[in-house]
Amino acid sequence: MNQSHTTVSLGFTDEQFPAGTHICQIYSDDAEREESLMKYILSGLQAEECTACFTDNTGTDTLTAFLSENGISYETCEKAGLISVSKFRDAFVEDGRFDPERSLNLMTEFHENSVASGAPAARSIGDASPAINDIPGADRWFEFEARVNLLLEKHPVTVVCQYDAKSFNGKTIMDVLKVHPLMVVRGAVVRNPSFIPPEVLLAEMNERN
Repeated sequence: MNQSHTTVSLGFTDEQFPAGTHICQIYSDDAEREESLMKYILSGLQAEECTACFTDNTGTDTLTAFLSENGISYETCEKAGLISVSKFRDAFVEDGRFDPERSLNLMTEFHENSVASGAPAARSIGDASPAINDIPGADRWFEFEARVNLLLEKHPVTVVCQYDAKSFNGKTIMDVLKVHPLMVVRGAVVRNPSFIPPEVLLAEMNERN
């Protein structure tokens, strides 16, 4: 199945979006974060999409209970390869450092495996940990986020990146906005006027370096 022509439900808004959409959610209330995360995962599993979640703030017990209330078995989905849940550090850090190439390769592999399994689409949601600031290689995090936009043109994983406004400074939040073409505002997904096309932003980053 050609996932690039698939439209998907995000669960937390009624509008459908093309597979491969890259969205940020800057939240200040943890209940808001968790509600979006749960609904996003639920809608993916209801559509039998391959779904990956990276979070330090929602445990599998909570997710299992929520899915069960909605008629879905977390254990069954996990055994079928439809869902994986990891801590942020486990997903993005290897040998004590963050490597953008490794993370991009894992995203490519995730999409290729979803296509091979016959899934209609693939999605991921990640709750960015402020611990990233203390990890070697963290200075390349927004290079990675910019390059995700390029990767999604060929490997259309639908991606929601959650950032806690209380845990990151204003400069970091501005960087978040530069790399996401869409953003969540009051439960609706809207075009982000602060977005900078990745080719432009990456060229600016190279000039600074």
